Amino acid sequence: MLDHLTIVKHPLVQHKLTLMRQKDTSTASFRQLLREISLLLAYEVTRELPMTQKSIETPMGEMEAPILAGKKMALVSILRAGNGLLDGVLELIPSARVGFVGLYRDEETLKPVQYYFKVPPDLKDRMVIVVDPMLATGNSSAAAIDLLKQAGATNIRFLCLLAAPEGVERMGKAHPDVPIVTAAVDEKLNEHGYIVPGLGDAGDRMYGTK
Repeated sequence: MLDHLTIVKHPLVQHKLTLMRQKDTSTASFRQLLREISLLLAYEVTRELPMTQKSIETPMGEMEAPILAGKKMALVSILRAGNGLLDGVLELIPSARVGFVGLYRDEETLKPVQYYFKVPPDLKDRMVIVVDPMLATGNSSAAAIDLLKQAGATNIRFLCLLAAPEGVERMGKAHPDVPIVTAAVDEKLNEHGYIVPGLGDAGDRMYGTK
């Protein structure tokens, strides 16, 4: 669709997403599916990690073997729903540093309001993966990436479960240097800024709130 957008069409990703979309999926099942799908999406978003060689000894002898290069990557969750994706990605990359950006959406203006920001040091030397299940208007995501760039980040990826065309466009204009990895781009946003057909409010479904 766009140069900065990757849609992960792996059958397991699409199957789990369908189960999550169903309105009768329980909170426990939704949470588990989100953790599982985040692992699968993490494979795609980390595809271009820098590598180097290291001398190791196997039971059969010595060899030069590939290993990740540079500083540990940073995972940054956009609170609160981002934590659902964060948990799964951390299972795959347990040594990653973790940061949090607290933003909530003003329901009248649909603009993001910041209430928390805590990130690892030396972001300029790290790949930063920002996680948030829903890329709806794109306002909160773009604002979070603004803050990360102000903190020194230059190599940023955005990982989400679902996106709306409006959000993809907004992010593309605000941060064309930030690749987006998602499982699906849905039809549109409704008048309340929710993705349609979507899956409802990811945070509410994950934590059992309304």
